[in-house]
Amino acid sequence: MSEFDDLKRALDAAKPDPDATRKAENFSLALENFDDLQFSRQGKADDARLTSEDPKTGLLRGVRDMIVNFSTKGILTATTALAALGLVVFVPVLRDNMPTGSDLVVVESKARPDAPLIEVEEAPAAQSGGVALSGAAEIGIVGDEVADTQFSTDMDITFAPSPSPMAKSRVVAGVPAHLAKPQRDMIVAPQADTEAFSEAEANPLKVTSEDPVSTFSIDVDTASWSIIRNSLTYGTLPPEGAVRIEEMVNYFSYDYPAPTGDQPFKASIGVSDTPWKDGTQIVHIGLQGTMSAERPAMNLVFLIDTSGSMDQPNKLPLLKQSFRLMLGQLSENDSVSIVTYAGSAGRVLDPTPATDRDTILAALDNLHAGGGTAGQAGLQQAYATAKEMAEEGEVSRVILATDGDFNIGIHDPDELETYIAKERDSGTYLSVLGFGRGNLDDATMQALAQTGNGMAAYIDTLAEAQKVLVDQLTGALVPIADDVKIQVEFNPALVAEYRLIGYETRALNREDFNNDKVDAGEIGAGHQVTAIYEITPVGSDARLTDPLRYGTAPEPANSNELGFLRLRYKAPGEDKSQLIEAPILADTPPLPDANFALAIAGFGQILRGSDLIGDWSFGEAIALAQGAKGADPYGYRQEAITLMRLGESLSR
Repeated sequence: MSEFDDLKRALDAAKPDPDATRKAENFSLALENFDDLQFSRQGKADDARLTSEDPKTGLLRGVRDMIVNFSTKGILTATTALAALGLVVFVPVLRDNMPTGSDLVVVESKARPDAPLIEVEEAPAAQSGGVALSGAAEIGIVGDEVADTQFSTDMDITFAPSPSPMAKSRVVAGVPAHLAKPQRDMIVAPQADTEAFSEAEANPLKVTSEDPVSTFSIDVDTASWSIIRNSLTYGTLPPEGAVRIEEMVNYFSYDYPAPTGDQPFKASIGVSDTPWKDGTQIVHIGLQGTMSAERPAMNLVFLIDTSGSMDQPNKLPLLKQSFRLMLGQLSENDSVSIVTYAGSAGRVLDPTPATDRDTILAALDNLHAGGGTAGQAGLQQAYATAKEMAEEGEVSRVILATDGDFNIGIHDPDELETYIAKERDSGTYLSVLGFGRGNLDDATMQALAQTGNGMAAYIDTLAEAQKVLVDQLTGALVPIADDVKIQVEFNPALVAEYRLIGYETRALNREDFNNDKVDAGEIGAGHQVTAIYEITPVGSDARLTDPLRYGTAPEPANSNELGFLRLRYKAPGEDKSQLIEAPILADTPPLPDANFALAIAGFGQILRGSDLIGDWSFGEAIALAQGAKGADPYGYRQEAITLMRLGESLSR
């Protein structure tokens, strides 16, 4: 035993004193070299691919020469140090060399309390394909220096199958995001079990003689389509609650007739056969908003979520890039302010002319993620700033950019809705932009936008930011009609059954249509709105319900009116609504682009698992969309066809 003690003392004496600065430099260099290695594996054009050994100075040759020249004491000392360092390096290296379909799941890690962590859920050890390892490193980071590295055997590292075979992620426990270079093709896979979507049931089939009137608020949001695209692109079918068919259809533009005169929008109606069910028809309603010759000045308050959950490449960094694009569309008459919220709210940019790009961009670049999420305090500060900037005849709007993680502040949805509605009535509207996946609270974001008289969009790429914040900026931010409601009364003499496709979260009571105090959706300059009904004519074999035995038979049809359309809207800033009415005639021809809109509506019903479309398939939706693609200058329709094909593959 004494010989062992002597050996231990000799080893201790042989170890050099720790050099914290050198350790930090080496660790930082190791991370940089590791990232460069990954880029070269992905085919980086400007870097040579690394090989395992150079003919003269390769790593293996160097290690071999070092070992050959080591003394016995040196070998014992070096192997002890290498064992410790190996565990630190082993975690990320082993992760990135696992077969496709495996993710590194860190069950426990210890780091500086305020250092952001990339957290993932623990996977069951017995999961097929999983490999459990015991003994793992606890890595702490202090500033840019590496703290003492400790090792314990009371935690596990598990390699478990990822949610999707296309999903790849790099996990370094406790390493701040600014020390880890993002991968060029980094994919952040959706984590549907941590996200919140509306649970509204699909609109039911209604018997016309029992319930002939359908009432709903219009919707110009597009978030649903972007979330669906994000899910399919990364190899998973979207959550059912994320599939809102009206937002899918309204994502695309159609060749609807423009309004004339002083009307803010024009309503068009078309009737056609239903592609997914013989014996039924489609009533297609299209609204086209007018585009004013001159855009009014805008006062914009960017309310930016800088909480810790935003510390991911597809969140705060993408948000900054998106606002850079938007800034280029603003004029000398526009003003911008920036308010942030995390552990506390604060105004980081006072109201500034939009032409002062350097000042605005510097404020954006200085934003960093960290802390909790105080949504209420941020909203209060943003609305106060908007009031300070407000001028007569100008547009005032708060643009909330977040991943939807509201965990501090007003927790009561009714109280939050009341607060936003009060500010809306004062003239300041609220729009919501969602970023990232994993903890996306889509349901809350939708509710905030609807209550705030604004749109809700989801930004997952710079291309989507270009569409929403550049190409459609005026329509997104300048309202031309408020509280737009649609009511359709179907004629029971000609229509036996009907159903509204989509708009589940926008349903209104029949009496709400004439009540100007009931809030509804807004139409922006140049915006379009599409609504689709499927109807079953009287006498059709496609009818799913039996006529009532003792019901009152409808009067014989004395016209060809399938129904009657009513629309109500308010001019911005007014309290009293105006009414538009038009008959829905059975012999009305289809609207332009009707088949493409129906292909998207059918695609959405397939994703929702509807049992009202029979065995209509992805292939039939693809064929219909392909035949109706028409002019596609930005490629959005072709992208839709590609996504349908992805959905078809994933559904198998």
